[in-house]
Amino acid sequence: MKQDKLIVGVIQQSNVDSVNDNCKLLDRNIRDCAAKGAQLVVLQELHNSLYFCQHETVDYFDLAEPIPGPSTEFYGKLAKELGIVLVTSLFEKRAAGLYHNTAVVFEKDGSIAGKYRKMHIPDDPGFYEKFYFTPGDLGFEPIETSVGKLGVLVCWDQWYPEGARLMALKGAELLIYPTAIGWDVNDTSDEQDRQLGAWTIAQRAHAVSNGLPVIVANRTGHEIDPTGHSDGIQFWGNSFVAGPQGEILAQAPANEHCNLILEVDLKRSEDVRRIWPFLRDRRIDAYGNIIKRFID
Repeated sequence: MKQDKLIVGVIQQSNVDSVNDNCKLLDRNIRDCAAKGAQLVVLQELHNSLYFCQHETVDYFDLAEPIPGPSTEFYGKLAKELGIVLVTSLFEKRAAGLYHNTAVVFEKDGSIAGKYRKMHIPDDPGFYEKFYFTPGDLGFEPIETSVGKLGVLVCWDQWYPEGARLMALKGAELLIYPTAIGWDVNDTSDEQDRQLGAWTIAQRAHAVSNGLPVIVANRTGHEIDPTGHSDGIQFWGNSFVAGPQGEILAQAPANEHCNLILEVDLKRSEDVRRIWPFLRDRRIDAYGNIIKRFID
């Protein structure tokens, strides 16, 4: 029988230059969420390491792992022990010279319920992801789990309404975004406020447009640029959960480790879609040009 209520845990943490230490902290935080009743736990993007995409070097490909591999074994055992569904974000080595930014979802029995390879890959100062990640080729397919059908996307995907919509059209009951985003520390405070506001609004809009809850797990803390060419990234935290009308149900602070634990009412999606039937009123006969890069 489908459950109407779901207790969600969202882990926001800062990372250090030790995969082992990061995983130990994640282990403690995941256990904390489970002890507080979380049935679904969501981790931030590329949580095992520092955010290595601030510059380009082939040495960082050593961080990548096959799936299944050591990390899936570690997180699968944890999910099984705690009886939770766990959303992780890993650097996948698919083959020599072929790598993906991949979210892996574990079922309560520790098995891999499914994975999603990040579709939209940025290439901006401090976020040189096109050097490291091949664009995803699994499409926008929700992952079926014992707690619901999860529309898992990753970070840069969060700016694109198309991905959220396709997940919703395929029956996703939650939209989930593991994330690693922050400020250039030299930006003005006004510019930082605008960026954070836009990021929050964009994802709340996905909730509204699709009548679904949205879960966002972002990292926090300052990470240096190893090249010294910039002052690094101040990850802005602010992980949050929004309801199907875009309402903020819980939000983490900017600069602190935080485990958000809250109950999400999955039934509200049905109620909201009845009063705001956006899917009913879509003009699917008129959207053909949406597949073009630009309509000249």
